[in-house]
Amino acid sequence: TSRQSPSGMKVHYYNAEDLRQYIVRFFHKLGVPEADAALAADVLISADLRGVDSHGIIRLSTYYGDRIKRGFVDPTTPFRVERETPVSLSVDGGNGLGQVVSHKCMQMCIEKAKQSGMCFCAIHNSNHYGIAGYYAMMALPENMIGFSFTNSQPLVAPTYGRTSMLGTNPIAVAVPCQSHRPFVLDMATSTVPIGRVNVYLKAGKPLPAGWAIDGQGNVTTDPNQVIDGRGSLMPLGGIDLMRGYKGYGLAMMVDILSGVLSAANFGNHVAHPHDDRNQDVGHFIGCMRIDLFRDAAQFKADMDRLVQELIDSPKAEGQQRIYVPGEKEYENEERNRTNGVGLLETVVAGLVKSGHEIGVEFTELHPIRTEERA
Repeated sequence: TSRQSPSGMKVHYYNAEDLRQYIVRFFHKLGVPEADAALAADVLISADLRGVDSHGIIRLSTYYGDRIKRGFVDPTTPFRVERETPVSLSVDGGNGLGQVVSHKCMQMCIEKAKQSGMCFCAIHNSNHYGIAGYYAMMALPENMIGFSFTNSQPLVAPTYGRTSMLGTNPIAVAVPCQSHRPFVLDMATSTVPIGRVNVYLKAGKPLPAGWAIDGQGNVTTDPNQVIDGRGSLMPLGGIDLMRGYKGYGLAMMVDILSGVLSAANFGNHVAHPHDDRNQDVGHFIGCMRIDLFRDAAQFKADMDRLVQELIDSPKAEGQQRIYVPGEKEYENEERNRTNGVGLLETVVAGLVKSGHEIGVEFTELHPIRTEERA
């Protein structure tokens, strides 16, 4: 289920619905209302299904459970609308679960856009919201284009810098097609998200060169350098020669929309999950109706044509297929629903430990099968 997953470790495959129900029970035991627990669980399991395992159940305890237990996330997510127009919302996330407030706010944006054509929402006083693409994709069934941005704890050094000053700050845009799968761009503005580094750390594998720098600003392959805070992730593109300043600019743009515009923390002021203070993460989400600009059916037909022309274009030597953004994730989801969601044995061990601590036993779940990853 993993992109660029490390090798040399056992992988246990679980039924996705079993995992979803476990996450609901885990959150509910920590005081999250059942309906909200179901929303948060759906976002997390969607990441695992789509192959974005760095943002799925692997984060259940560290990003959510531990912080709820320590009193730094309000499990009831008491968000409130502070400013509102027919095309905008400004929301205080109530220091609750980012998934819950973002899902509910995106639903409000969609309802407003049905009447007003578009709506965007800036959210402050929130926490990590999972995969950015989930909220952008909520607009797809409505013949709308969805947008989703968030800032996060500082993990990325600016070009020519050696200190983490910006988050991995993802950009997500979802666009419907007629017969092809939707276009879903969901990307960090760093070389990789921090969760991908965690996957390598848990597997005891070195990072590919070009993902990260050490505390002196030199390229490193040691995931510990990044996880313990000495080093940093690099902006998308990497070093200056590879035009990493473009990724740096995109990361700053996301922080302006998500952090500065929403009145959330921004830059290196956003707290890390292990810090003993509120994170005050900011999100910026929204949608717009296609028929503001042209007939939606004709637009989707042209999207089909664009997608088809791209995938039919000449392949590089040795390559069999060209993908469009989101296509691999849709195929991952189909496969993982059938074959099960793969979890590294170290991830399973962490889930067993964190579940036992609160009395929601992960050991009650039984894997469909176990494989040795070569």
